[in-house]
Parts: sequence; structure tokens; C-alpha cells
Amino acid sequence: MSDSDDDDVPQLSADTLAALQEFYAETGRAGQDTVKTDKFSVGAVEEDWRMSQFWYSEETASRLAEELLQQAGQQGRIACLSAPSVYQKLKQLESVRSDGVSAVLLEFDRRFAAYGDEFVFYDYNNPLCLPEDLLPQSFDIVIADPPYLSEECLSKVTLTVKHLTKGKILLCTGAIMEEHAGKLMDLKMCSFLPKHNHNLANEFRCYVNYESRLLS
Repeated sequence: MSDSDDDDVPQLSADTLAALQEFYAETGRAGQDTVKTDKFSVGAVEEDWRMSQFWYSEETASRLAEELLQQAGQQGRIACLSAPSVYQKLKQLESVRSDGVSAVLLEFDRRFAAYGDEFVFYDYNNPLCLPEDLLPQSFDIVIADPPYLSEECLSKVTLTVKHLTKGKILLCTGAIMEEHAGKLMDLKMCSFLPKHNHNLANEFRCYVNYESRLLS
């Protein structure tokens, strides 16, 4: 076939080419890492329901983060156990704080490893399999949101929480876990009602073992 036959090949218009380029750009972005530009925004990492992930609403994440900051105090340390949206909100608030509070995220989902050294892989089935630098009773407060509403899961998470906290515990789980929360960690149910971006079938509550504004 001669070069002159190229003139018979259909050519795409400029508008069509632009549309195709935009399509391929969008496809490429969709295949990239799920952590968006503002990597600490709540929902920057998409929920994966297969891992029982349900992110808090902005209002709830903010309220819980503020509670943790108040309870941790100056230069305090916070452990977020399976509560990534609260960790994200704490990081968002860093720019407007001068309290020197630090936070660590213990989480099974390795997508959160994008957060660097503050991410610690955590599997509740191995509750005390933790890095050596996470010393016993080294956190001023621990917030925990166990992935499953079962006594077995809560019992194992309790081992981790008690290992890490100096005393204060903030637990977020179903209302049906009230008795177990009291028995395992001596926690009281709060009047504050946490909300999620997607409504859950089970009523969700917070529990604490200290005097808190969340109680009233």
C-alpha cells in the first residue's frame, strides 16, 4: 500500500480527540491510589464494606477528634484503633493546633500505609502483635472501633486497648455491645450519638470510662 492511501484513513476531529484524551485521563485517575490529593480528608480512602468499613460523618469525626484532643492534653498521645476517619480528622486539625498532640493509626487495611510512620498494621486476631516501639500504657487515650459486633472481637480488641492506654478509653460500637463493654472495660454508654456517612442497620453508640462531655 502506498503512502498516498493514508489520505483515505478516517481522521478524528479535534473535539473527538479531546474527548478521548479526557476519557483516558479519567480512567487513569480512577486506577491510581485511592488516597486523594487531600489525603487526610474523611473518606479520602474509600470504604470497603468487605472489611466492615463505615466512615463517620464529618460532624461525628470532628466531635470525636475534639474529645480526644481535650482528654490527651498538652503533648499527649492518641491511639486510633480501627478508627481511620477520626485519625484523619486529627491530622486535619494539626494546622490549627499548638498542643503538640500526636496520633497513631492501628489499622488492618494496608491502604492507610500511605500515612507513613503513623500507620501500624493491626489485626485484632493477634491483639498483642504490635511493634516494640508501641510501649505498654504509652497513650493518654485510646479510641477503638472494632470491626465486628461480637464478644469475641471486642474481647480481643480489649487486650490491645488495655495494653496501650494509660487509662482513658473511648469505644465506638453497637448499642447491643453495651453489656460487654461494661464487663470487659468498665465503660459507660454516652448520650452522644455518632453518625456515619452511610446509615447502619445497627444502632451505634460511644462508651467511655472517664468523665466526658459525651456522656450528657
